[in-house]
Amino acid sequence: MHAPSAILAFVLGLAATATAHRQHLSARDLASHAAISKRCAAKAGEFTLARKKRSLAKRSSIIPRDTSVNITIESPHYSTIQNDTCVLVPDVTAGPYVWPRSETLRQDMREGQAGVLLYLDIGVLDVNTCEPVPNVLVDMWHCNATGSYSSFDALSPNIPFQQLLEMLNKTIGPNLDLHTGDSTFLRGMWPTDSNGVMEMATIFPGFYVERTIHIHVQAHTDWMVRGNGTVVSSNIVSTGQLFFDEALSEQVMALEPYASHTQIERTTNDVDSIYAGETVTGWSPVVQVEALDGVDVANGMMGYITLGVNLTATSSQGAKLDHR
Repeated sequence: MHAPSAILAFVLGLAATATAHRQHLSARDLASHAAISKRCAAKAGEFTLARKKRSLAKRSSIIPRDTSVNITIESPHYSTIQNDTCVLVPDVTAGPYVWPRSETLRQDMREGQAGVLLYLDIGVLDVNTCEPVPNVLVDMWHCNATGSYSSFDALSPNIPFQQLLEMLNKTIGPNLDLHTGDSTFLRGMWPTDSNGVMEMATIFPGFYVERTIHIHVQAHTDWMVRGNGTVVSSNIVSTGQLFFDEALSEQVMALEPYASHTQIERTTNDVDSIYAGETVTGWSPVVQVEALDGVDVANGMMGYITLGVNLTATSSQGAKLDHR
């Protein structure tokens, strides 16, 4: 199945260099983002107001989603894009744990992984028109509760990346391949519906060495999938990372099985360079969260965020890889 052939730049994060030093936005970029903010603020505010009108009963009545490869897009939890927080800064690295052969077309990517249930309700907004964008394939992957990525689960999440490369006799570059198997847990993708919204069931991520808690996201247009649900082709892909409020992360990390990950100290948002880069323009990459039962996020949560995209731009993402 194809989505529209428009070239998409998914303006999501800030690229980190191989040495993990943060790049800085130019004055021109900052001015551009400020203009987008001014132009789209009212529309984004309307989306937020619509979210606040949803009832607690609606939040607590979410049911597991269809995981079939057959594309019949279901209505998401919310009927409109919900969040006035768009992520509108340059691309970030995909990191070494992206593995397209494992990313599968489905709305539930848990595969039995232990952790706190998290439904992600993601809206996609065109920053040129401030309108929702349908048929964008949103692709996500993240580590499990104790820091391991599927397809790379033979690698220790507690060994610093540079040390890991030395142990494996590898060097950073466009052809770096560290995958150790073909597992697919906590990887999934689904297209936005006619309202520009998609929903994914997953768990709250854990953490690994030198990184704050995060979820990787990519966007595809003009995409086609194989019979096994993996992407066979798409246009230029852009990449970003989503984060969580530090107080929420601390609360969840006190629960099992997250609490069993004691071998390393958890990196927090305030010292994570990629988090700092994504927040430099004032737009926030933090997923907003509500408890499914309206009381306790430990019983499951709904996370939502609006992603700003530029349908007329071309992403530079592709060959960049580092340890993030």
